[in-house]
Amino acid sequence: MDGMQAALKPYVAVEGISRSFPGLTVFQDVWFGVNPGEFVCLVGHSGCGKTTILNILAGLDVPSSGTVVVDGREIDGPSLDRAVIFQGHALMPWLSAEQNVAFALGCRHPSWGRAKLREAAREALGKVGLAAAAERKPSQLSGGMKQRVGIARALAINPKMLLMDEPFSALDALTRGSLQEEVSRLVTELGQTAFMITHDVDEAILLADRILLMTNGPEARIAEVVINTLPKPRIRATLHHQPGYHELRDHIMDFLITRSRTLAGKAPDGWDAKRPPEVRPAG
Repeated sequence: MDGMQAALKPYVAVEGISRSFPGLTVFQDVWFGVNPGEFVCLVGHSGCGKTTILNILAGLDVPSSGTVVVDGREIDGPSLDRAVIFQGHALMPWLSAEQNVAFALGCRHPSWGRAKLREAAREALGKVGLAAAAERKPSQLSGGMKQRVGIARALAINPKMLLMDEPFSALDALTRGSLQEEVSRLVTELGQTAFMITHDVDEAILLADRILLMTNGPEARIAEVVINTLPKPRIRATLHHQPGYHELRDHIMDFLITRSRTLAGKAPDGWDAKRPPEVRPAG
């Protein structure tokens, strides 16, 4: 699969972006690509600019320098081709679950009538196991159910890319694991291109094809790209039994505990930000 992905033209090309504020450069000279149908996770400590990078990909923020090209065009703002699942559910509290999904569908398909929007919204909710809760408002839903509505809303508009900002971080462990597997299944079935930021190492190992490791900020950069060679489908409950899991997890944890700090700041001599080293700890 790695050879095939390398031959593909990236759907997303992040080209030397930085984000600065007066007296502070959060990250600089960040380069990476996301291939069609690939799931990429970005891992790093708080303050390295992960959410800012995702917001730039979503068109909600702009880099101080560099460019982001999506599907052959430079980003110039938000697009329905790039759906975002936020850390908070971001549902409209006065609308039911069905109406929240139908609202997004109406933006994608303005010519659709009410009956067609309702049918499509119900179908999307059914895919995340919420068909019976379609008439409930967010206040009547649990935290996990609200996030399921957010996932259904994002997938319903059939985006070319799914952007996820730690969407499971506020959930309990059992609900988080269930939703992670649900997203993994749906993304695989739909052939989605996906980009997620996370602090959860096991979440990255469960979901990602490649894991981008960022140094600590300020002046954060991508220090390494980890190729996840664990076979799919992956199940969280049995993930730790797979050969190579512990080597992969230990490698990422070592980076987060030690190397993310020691590599922070100015890049070493000879560093090529366009081609950070790739590793296969499970190889």
